[in-house]
Amino acid sequence: MFAQGPLPGLKLFIVFLVSVALIVADHQFDRATPVRSALATGLTPVYWLGNAPYQLRDWTSGFFTTKDDLKQENEDLKARLLILERRALKYASLASENNELRRLMNSSELLDDRVIVSEVVGVSPDPYSHEVIINKGSSDGLEVGQAVLDAHGLMGQVVRTSQLTSRVLLVSDSSHGVPVEVVRNGLRAVLLGTGSSDTLDLMHVPDTADIREGDLLVSSGLAGRFPRGYPVAEVSQVSKDQGEPFVTIHARPKAQLNQSRLLLVVFPQNSSDNPEEQD
Repeated sequence: MFAQGPLPGLKLFIVFLVSVALIVADHQFDRATPVRSALATGLTPVYWLGNAPYQLRDWTSGFFTTKDDLKQENEDLKARLLILERRALKYASLASENNELRRLMNSSELLDDRVIVSEVVGVSPDPYSHEVIINKGSSDGLEVGQAVLDAHGLMGQVVRTSQLTSRVLLVSDSSHGVPVEVVRNGLRAVLLGTGSSDTLDLMHVPDTADIREGDLLVSSGLAGRFPRGYPVAEVSQVSKDQGEPFVTIHARPKAQLNQSRLLLVVFPQNSSDNPEEQD
């Protein structure tokens, strides 16, 4: 029994020396890397088997989703879709408003008269009256008779003011008339509203007059109602009847009467520099 006593201690010492040798060899010469890689590869199935119960649980949980859970998830997705659609519409509206404002500012740079930007806040409920309400009034210096434009042409004129708002009679109203002239040759006439937002009539034009489809009509400035040179309409149809002294001429408004929301109210050149100082 005593003869065998030193052997376990010797074995432990040999194991210790081998361990130290392996540690030194791995640290100094990176000799144990292949062995470590082989061991990791061999243990991969063990890792997979250890993780298999969790994967199996996740995979089978989808088969036991209740109808109520699916219904709730569907409702949540619909709600999110509605929110995203609302945001998309809002962004589209903001982009459109930004573009309209940019076009409006570009138009104001072409005018010699001073202008103020206003917004349409209401429309006349009377189907036979073409009027809109804007958010500028006498406190902003507006007065009856001022011209109102959008980014494309003449919209109409101010016919009534209050402290904070004003009513604008559109050029399409049947009671509205604008003295105009043909840009191409200076021919003058009066353009009347017809009660239709896309058609105006040029009145009392002789059958010998030189006027063609596509001619641009601008305000002539006569009678002092509108400053001269604002685009009003474009001739869309010219009809000559035998024996009639005048021709029938229809024109299409340049302004977007049913669409424009941002408008320019024009102050004549002889008005005060500050709208708030006007009576």
